[in-house]
Amino acid sequence: MAVRVCLAGATGWAGSELARGIARSSDLAVVAAVSRTHAGRVLGDVVGEPRLDCRVYASAIEALTHTCDVFVEYTRPESAKSNVLDALQHGAHVVVGTSGLTADDFAVIDTVALKHQRGVLAAGNFALTAVLLLKFAELAARFIPQWEIIDYAHDDKTDAPSGTARELAERLSKVRHPDRTVPIDQTIGARESRGATVSGSQIHSLRLPGYVISAEIVFGMPDQRLSIRHDAGSSAVPYVDGALLAIRKVPTLIGVHRGLESVLDLGLPQSSRSDAL
Repeated sequence: MAVRVCLAGATGWAGSELARGIARSSDLAVVAAVSRTHAGRVLGDVVGEPRLDCRVYASAIEALTHTCDVFVEYTRPESAKSNVLDALQHGAHVVVGTSGLTADDFAVIDTVALKHQRGVLAAGNFALTAVLLLKFAELAARFIPQWEIIDYAHDDKTDAPSGTARELAERLSKVRHPDRTVPIDQTIGARESRGATVSGSQIHSLRLPGYVISAEIVFGMPDQRLSIRHDAGSSAVPYVDGALLAIRKVPTLIGVHRGLESVLDLGLPQSSRSDAL
């Protein structure tokens, strides 16, 4: 039987591409969708895929009246946490693609997921190149003690830092906190010019036309520098395969797991579930 999916944010930039990807998959089926803009319509009519014959609802609570195996959260930061908690309480496993959730948010979600014995797989970015950025940066941080993160996004992205940059900082904090020649609180001038401190790392968020989503980490040592950068193109296609994999894998998990590589064999050391929180 196909895995039944409830897709929140189904008509958005990433959600609509994922919906079409699910329609092409023989082992997955969208049974309900969430979009306030297109509530009451048939999803396939909105995204141009006739195989998607489910209804679109204005809220996750309404959509969750349809029994689903996996709830996919692709909405907005202000609604993501409550949507995830509602889905867990309805007995669904959850895939989170929405950025803006904090470590404290995931700690609350983990408690509820464990109570209901359900899995939550959250990734700031489902693109393979972003997954490799995270893993390569963790490896570099073992050897290079100083770094800062630059977070690039389109001018109308409201949350900062991006989910990818936030996840990167949280992961690096499990390796070590960066050394600083001059502590941030000893900055002379505008403290804000040094960026936001997230899990011990400095993140500088740019929001400008011309960017989609990019994340860069710059490591520095005396007389040498290493930069690792992920750049997303203008389409959401790179995120589909990773999200489909997450949907297929999350029913095998219990509790919160951070990052797509937690269900991938990259030949690199994996973070434990507790370390990922």
